[in-house]
Amino acid sequence: MQNNLEKPMIQISKVQTPHGEDINSLIQSHEPEVLNHLLNNRHPLGDVSKDAFNNKPSPSKETQGVFNTSNPELITYERGYLKCTLLGGINMQQTDRLRVTLLLERVPKLSPLHSVRQSGLDLYNDNFLQKFIRSAAEKLEYGTSEIRLLLAHLIEELETYRFKAMENKRNKLGDAKPRILTPERREAALKYLKQENLLKQTNIDIGRSGVIGEEVNRLLMYLCFTSRLREQPLHMISLGASGTGKTYLQEKVAELIPEQDQLEITMLSENAFYYFKQKELQHKLILIEDMDGLSGNNSGGNGPLLALRELMSKKRINKRVVAKDAKGNLETVPLLVEGPICVAGTTTKERVYEDNANRSLLIYRDNSSNHFEKVMDYQRRYSAGTVDAKTETEIKELFKDMQTLFKPVSIRNPFAQELKIPQEVFKPLRTNTHYLQFIECVTFYHQFQREQKSDPNTGEVYIETTLEDIAAANALLKDVLLAKADEISGACRKFFERLKAQLKENNQSSFYAKEIRSSLRISPTTLKRHLYQLQLCGYLKIVGGDKFRKGYEYEVVSYEEYQQLQNSITTALDMALEKIKGK
Repeated sequence: MQNNLEKPMIQISKVQTPHGEDINSLIQSHEPEVLNHLLNNRHPLGDVSKDAFNNKPSPSKETQGVFNTSNPELITYERGYLKCTLLGGINMQQTDRLRVTLLLERVPKLSPLHSVRQSGLDLYNDNFLQKFIRSAAEKLEYGTSEIRLLLAHLIEELETYRFKAMENKRNKLGDAKPRILTPERREAALKYLKQENLLKQTNIDIGRSGVIGEEVNRLLMYLCFTSRLREQPLHMISLGASGTGKTYLQEKVAELIPEQDQLEITMLSENAFYYFKQKELQHKLILIEDMDGLSGNNSGGNGPLLALRELMSKKRINKRVVAKDAKGNLETVPLLVEGPICVAGTTTKERVYEDNANRSLLIYRDNSSNHFEKVMDYQRRYSAGTVDAKTETEIKELFKDMQTLFKPVSIRNPFAQELKIPQEVFKPLRTNTHYLQFIECVTFYHQFQREQKSDPNTGEVYIETTLEDIAAANALLKDVLLAKADEISGACRKFFERLKAQLKENNQSSFYAKEIRSSLRISPTTLKRHLYQLQLCGYLKIVGGDKFRKGYEYEVVSYEEYQQLQNSITTALDMALEKIKGK
């Protein structure tokens, strides 16, 4: 008789225990709930691979691991039954160390105790790393050899990841394609550079490109930016109070320079300059939006400004760091970055960055109400749509085309020995160098109007400076040399001249700080700083009052001292030029 009863379906499954563990060891070292967890995650026997019967993970996970950098601030690496999580990612700049905040845990996590956290762990420091491995093995109840192998693979993955990330950042400067001119655009740029009164027309067109006012400063800055193409570039720092448009002027003039020749910096770590490619910064314009924003500027001169000063002066920086070679051995690696570079920055703190200022031309923003009204009028016209934006763009593109035509050329100034800067200028050695270099920069800008000559002894091809170049440089540099000769800061000088004008207008012989602060609308701390500096330098004297009640009464010592200084600077420059013309 045929049996029609169906046989019961029996499903055979297997509990997969962690590597190196069995049921007995799990019961002894874990809470009873671990068995429920394993039973709930059991596998049908037919779905369990051969490696699962042997309590081994899949070959790919065991031998290769899974490295996940989709979130740079939460990098994970999983291998076998262990998982590493790097909280906060890794530092991309300090290649001589690999300091991380590490979370190491078992997978699956059978107990809250099966995780270890360690902050500030340097994976390159073998002593601390071995201590961490022993501590983690005890807490995770895992073998030290497996943890050591996991971390070794993690270090390799992190080194590869960091190297690729740094390479991508380094290649950003090279993303901008070289500027290629059509024959028509090349001819237009060349025609512009060969016209008469080139500097005058250049200044007019800089204004037409959207740079309002600042007629002297804008042309001075443009020529300084052009000097990046020379072996002896000039540098510039814009000074002024917050909100006066220092960064705006720098940005607008920089729009006349090809993008691939610029590097804009808002913030910089201490060693960042050392990790550029050797020739990556050569003849680049480095734009620092605000020098106060550079990290490390309060580190006693050892921050990024130190490397920047070395690039400005010596045109190269070098440093040696410890890194691993292809075999994992530590070695000393040289980091060499070569210039020359042209640096332009803005700041409100002239005295704080004196070392950088000594290497630069200093310009002070026009804070007059007339200038502000011009800027605001332009802003209103721009908002109303009456500004010819198309013409502005065309002029900017023309200037960029002109920049691509300039070629390195030697310059000789046959009048250099007759040129002397005014005796009143402080630190004359560097100022004299800046003066001569700026004259050469004016000549460089006129290179398509100068005859190329050849030295019969050396064969060197060069162009010569003309008297017109010197006259133009003198006219542009008078305020710069005046600032170099003034013993008080530019901000303090502007305050002092406003103060003298008001006292003359009101026919006052003395004043109190309180009444001046109200009439000139200046903050108490700024007023106190200016009065102290003026008194220290002998421009003001106390003639009455007291400290605690009404305050001190001040009197101006001399009203003509600044005019005398101006006349002295102008006379010295003009006399030197007239002397050359008379020969």
